[in-house]
Amino acid sequence: MSTTLSAGTLLAVPLAPLVGSLLAGIFGTKFGGNWVGRRLAHSLTILGVAVAFVLSVMTFRDVALNGARFNETIYEWMVVGGLKMEIGFMVDGLTAMMMCVVTFVSLMVHIYTIGYMEEDDGYNRFFSYISLFTFSMLMLVMSNNLLQLFFGWEAVGLVSYLLIGFWYNKPTAIFANMKAFLVNRVGDFGFILGIGLIVAYTGSLNYTEIFAKADSLSALTLPGTGWMLVTVICICLFIGAMGKSAQFPLHVWLPDSMEGPTPISALIHAATMVTAGIFMVARMSPLFELSDSALNFILIIGAITALFMGFMGIIQNDIKRVVAYSTLSQLGYMTVALGASAYSVAVFHLMTHAFFKALLFLGAGSVIMGLHHNQDIRWMGGVRKYMPITWITSLLGSLALIGTPLFSGFFSKDSIIEGVHASQLPAAGFAYFAVLAGVFVTAFYSFRMYFLVFHGEERYHLNPDAHHGHGHGDHGDSHGADKPHESPWVVTVPLVLLAIPSVVIGFITVMPMLFGDFLADAIHVNHALHPAMLKLKELIHGPTELAMHAFVTAPFWLALAGVVSAWYMYMINPALPAACKKTMMPLYTLLENKYYLDWFNEHVLAKSARGLGIGLWKGGDQGVIEGGLVNASWKIVSLVSRAVRYMQTGYLYHYALLMIAGLFLFLTYFVWLAK
Repeated sequence: MSTTLSAGTLLAVPLAPLVGSLLAGIFGTKFGGNWVGRRLAHSLTILGVAVAFVLSVMTFRDVALNGARFNETIYEWMVVGGLKMEIGFMVDGLTAMMMCVVTFVSLMVHIYTIGYMEEDDGYNRFFSYISLFTFSMLMLVMSNNLLQLFFGWEAVGLVSYLLIGFWYNKPTAIFANMKAFLVNRVGDFGFILGIGLIVAYTGSLNYTEIFAKADSLSALTLPGTGWMLVTVICICLFIGAMGKSAQFPLHVWLPDSMEGPTPISALIHAATMVTAGIFMVARMSPLFELSDSALNFILIIGAITALFMGFMGIIQNDIKRVVAYSTLSQLGYMTVALGASAYSVAVFHLMTHAFFKALLFLGAGSVIMGLHHNQDIRWMGGVRKYMPITWITSLLGSLALIGTPLFSGFFSKDSIIEGVHASQLPAAGFAYFAVLAGVFVTAFYSFRMYFLVFHGEERYHLNPDAHHGHGHGDHGDSHGADKPHESPWVVTVPLVLLAIPSVVIGFITVMPMLFGDFLADAIHVNHALHPAMLKLKELIHGPTELAMHAFVTAPFWLALAGVVSAWYMYMINPALPAACKKTMMPLYTLLENKYYLDWFNEHVLAKSARGLGIGLWKGGDQGVIEGGLVNASWKIVSLVSRAVRYMQTGYLYHYALLMIAGLFLFLTYFVWLAK
């Protein structure tokens, strides 16, 4: 039985996509002389990701079947005092699962991109970026220390910036990538504060060493306050997760990021980058378990995101934005599970969600291609007749998303709801209401999109933008009146391959993921204080029984009610949505303006920050530093030198007079002292 893993094999996993990225990015662009053509560029990057996927599967097999583990330093970068800065890997069940998810979804996106970006001038550059992103995400999930974690964390943010603004001549894309970059910097500021506190009080960046000192951290308070140090650390770390995993109110960047090409929506904003925060909190569970205050905070933030971002999906007409708000809502579900100390359930939903959400994003992209780059679901309809593969795979993805029994999303989503219900934390009541209500909301907006796109009357000829384009890429020239057509095989094959795990992976893995030994050494839970998983184990005795029991539970009937409501409103009585909109116009306006958070950020926070910056610039820099310190110093020196200059006459009798006057003053002073 193997108990260790090869360092060389593990090193090859992130390096293979990096090599492909460098070859395509350097030699396939003007920078390197365009030596590599399109076919070779996508072949090199796909080969690199395929190698990483195969090695990840082999690693997963050894971890799952043979209990293999790895936790070693690969390279020691530097030592500062007693603080070691290293590159190293920690491979356990959590890491092995993430490696497989990242590489498989990335491989599907790479293949899909061949068809989707076929006509784009930046073809090679795009392949280089997505391979570089895969490398960055693998470095993040495989790390055994906070330094490497932070490197991967920032690297995926940087590559996300490049991908969202891939069409750099498009103003909306440039605005979106800058927005994503700035919002993530807000979260990352909290994240690095948390890392700094950990280093300051443990003297280490290594996970194992930090976790060994977790109990001693729980006995400390933040100097000058009565706050528990571990609570401050956990909240700071979670603020980083709020930015990366798009939690309220740092979620505002993700919907706008849909301005990038559709493949990156599947890769970055559904399956990998946005789940980095969920992964990080699960990895740091030994610390989070020490603070109920932090867990309550996580529960509340996750519940708000799960419910209120779901409401946003109901009013969206852009097919990609519907799926984007769905991602926000599902990330809220994962966060709620983290707050309930059901870390393994959160990670389980992360895995199942990665497959069906990537499927939905790529399915949306296939529809966009088939409808000649029309993205507005109001001008679709009847697509299933023309795009049967896209239709059936999108249906499977939608059924998984809403938690249909026996589909993968059902096992993870229902486990979250039951886990939150079993939690004893004060915030669990609100969180349970939010995730339960979110079931209806999710089913409604998902099948609203499904019915408007794939069923009903064909509305292509009604598209007001049918004969004039909007710009570049996804919003390109729109021949909306033309009939749809099925996408090429490089697009449909990834859809089929993603649809398979979207249906079956939950049934296969629910028991070992939640109650087996697969994640036992990766996740720590204090069952005495947080018994959610123990109570969940009493309720779940197997996947089949869980699926059969679902038909008498509230989530199933809420999901069914959402589907039936969407069917009635958009297929049977299409005048009803307009009537509802008219009746509830204030609520619709609130949702249309995204709860006015963008307005608040732009008109209050941004202007306040600008005003503060101008004040510091003019008052601090120009006034105090330049005027008070720099300019005042030379002016004082100038005045003194001018005064002294008048005393330097060059006449001997002037100097003698000054000496006599000085002597007289000294004698007078000493005589006065003697009295």
